[in-house]
Amino acid sequence: MRSLTVKLVLAFLIVSLTGAALSAAFTRWATNKEFDRLVLDKAEADLITELTAYYQTHGSWNNVASNIMQRRRPTSQETPRPNGQEQLGGAAQLQPGVPFLGFILIDQNRAVVIPSGDYQIGDTVPASEFDRETAIEIDGQVVGAVLSTGKPLTRDPREERYIVRTDQALLLSGLISTLGALVLGVVLARTLAHPLRELTAATHAMAKGQLGQQVPIRSRDELGELAVSFNRMSTDLAKANDLRRQMTADIAHELRTPLTVMAGYIEALRDGVLKPTPARFDAMNLEAQQLKRLVEDLRTLSLADAGELPLTRQATEPHALLERVATAFSHRAGQEKIALRITADDLLPEIRVDPERLVQVLENLVSNALRHTEAGGEIKLSARATDEAVWLAVQDSGRGIAPDVLPHVFDRFYRGDDARSDEGGESGLGLAIAKSIVEAHGGGISASSPGSGQGATFTIRLPLPAKKHAEDTFAS
Repeated sequence: MRSLTVKLVLAFLIVSLTGAALSAAFTRWATNKEFDRLVLDKAEADLITELTAYYQTHGSWNNVASNIMQRRRPTSQETPRPNGQEQLGGAAQLQPGVPFLGFILIDQNRAVVIPSGDYQIGDTVPASEFDRETAIEIDGQVVGAVLSTGKPLTRDPREERYIVRTDQALLLSGLISTLGALVLGVVLARTLAHPLRELTAATHAMAKGQLGQQVPIRSRDELGELAVSFNRMSTDLAKANDLRRQMTADIAHELRTPLTVMAGYIEALRDGVLKPTPARFDAMNLEAQQLKRLVEDLRTLSLADAGELPLTRQATEPHALLERVATAFSHRAGQEKIALRITADDLLPEIRVDPERLVQVLENLVSNALRHTEAGGEIKLSARATDEAVWLAVQDSGRGIAPDVLPHVFDRFYRGDDARSDEGGESGLGLAIAKSIVEAHGGGISASSPGSGQGATFTIRLPLPAKKHAEDTFAS
């Protein structure tokens, strides 16, 4: 049994059958019980009416048993009982002919007048012997009482037919309910299984390499959420696959250019077309260094993607990081007539980071800012702290980043006219590496720009150590 639809239909059928059977059994038990109680109450009421009329006529209970017996002759439906008594019950047993086996009549002194069961005429019945006792009153005076023995009365044929019809109705309703549950089960099973079949078909297509599969969202329940998650996953996989292909093409392009230059020089030198000179060897060495940087950047990204980027964490002052980067770029900024300054909050908390990796990130951002800032512009390095993190920022007054380019500045090998990707001898992976390094520290990096020609700001968030969180909480 491999079909989910069949399993669901059988499950619905079993549940409906179980529910119908339990419901029918309980209903039958309750109906029989209440019907017997109704018969007993009617028999008691009829007996009290007859006994009341007898007492009003004779003024006492003398000879009531024999009188009742003489006036109640057995019918064909009544069964004789031992010691001259016969069982009587239901409407048919209220016909003249026999005393009531299920009831006892006692007088004012609780002496048995009409016997039943183990009690004989003249026996005294204790007040606590029977739970059910109905007094017989004449002109406001209690002259006797009818006690119920609790034994069920025999039903007459009409009553039996009523019970049989009730059982048949219960059986028919159970069958109809089961049939309805079966039909609804098939509909519900198909409704539940259809989205799963669509998901299965989509996953099989993806397994064959057909990425980007989408399934319709038919509901807002768990199946709908599953469909939404699948569509998002499929889209992300297709996008990741496209990025992988694009990255492979970009890497091939980046490798091909320096290799072509080097191969051309080597071939020309070998054939004697060009003479070996220091300038030509310097050009070949420059291309080799470019290849070396590209390979090293790719290795850094692969380690970061695998979560294995080595970090040597140590307590570091944020202001010291900014000072180190500013010192490294102060000469170049001065040559390009760009102001480079630092603004930082007082008493910044220390952060546990790998200072060399963070300096690498900040140097990449400052280098990009210098490349895109005109003479007379300004680059500001800033640091501030919140309760949970330290924020470092590199802000410039350069050309800015276009809105359509901004979401892609951290993509690998992304090409945009105003993108802050590395250029001029760089690998084109600088911002992607910066993002990987910051995320390896448990932080995040973002870029913002009011628009083209209005500068750009790169912000780094670095979380504070857990110990620092606890100290701040205790101090507050």
